Amino acid sequence: MTTVAAVDCGTNSIRLLILRRTEGGAVEEVCREVRLARLGQGVDATGAFHVDALARAFAICEEFAGIIDGANADRVRFVATSAARDVSNREVFFEGVRRRLGAEPDVITGDEEARLSAAGVRHGVDAPQPVLVIDIGGGSTELVLVAADDVQTAISLNMGAVRVHERFLHHDPPTDNEEQAARAFIGGMLDSSGIHFGKVHTAVGVAGTVTSVAARTLGLKEYSRDAVHGLVLRRDQVRCANAHWMTTPVVRIESEPCMHPLRAGVIGAGSLILDEISARVPGGEITVSETDILDGIAYDLLS
Repeated sequence: MTTVAAVDCGTNSIRLLILRRTEGGAVEEVCREVRLARLGQGVDATGAFHVDALARAFAICEEFAGIIDGANADRVRFVATSAARDVSNREVFFEGVRRRLGAEPDVITGDEEARLSAAGVRHGVDAPQPVLVIDIGGGSTELVLVAADDVQTAISLNMGAVRVHERFLHHDPPTDNEEQAARAFIGGMLDSSGIHFGKVHTAVGVAGTVTSVAARTLGLKEYSRDAVHGLVLRRDQVRCANAHWMTTPVVRIESEPCMHPLRAGVIGAGSLILDEISARVPGGEITVSETDILDGIAYDLLS
């Protein structure tokens, strides 16, 4: 019997997945946890992790260490993505993670992030190919085109919910000019990405922005992975959610069901990215997946 623990540390959230392979070969999910750390707070402007963001991240690592120890995990992998690639004080963060989790932080490339995201989606979604996997994070957005079960194109774009919010959306709620500037930036990044959106048969979205749109569309009072997984978001539903968050003060968004306060401030920017992608894929539909890079990391550990 083998037990593995995967930690995905993104710009906005830190997540834990523990899987166990039984002696019979079956894979069991021991636990799945997500915490909002907003590690990317101010990184785009300062190039360094903020002291408050580090404190939040370290508290989460301490909590996860207790869960991992309790599960008697044989292997642990801590994967850090966009926020940790270029910061000037990342060694402070790495040392804090080592002390609390006993694992060496692994800062993966954008290509590796894209590959793991696609692998995670394939574990949970059976969709007609070519499939475009969309992973909107806090600092970056990964686009992965999968055909014939192989990754055809994978790219990491330096635009994410936190980055777009801090760079363009300075008012609460944002002004029309701010929104248009953000859309122009996002559209330019997408159109120069090398992804041929017209060839996409199925677009699959993962991570917090997409699942938040799904939860709002369904009118959930409490979040349900089973309810959102596999949901197909229509173009008008994506646009409706985006229009709401772009015209609503953050203090009101914070009080909405299924909305974490640390996500409320950047959900407008995240949904702008999703809206611009929806406008480019045939039919404008986005299938929601609850399996993503975290699952990809964990299954890689098992194999």
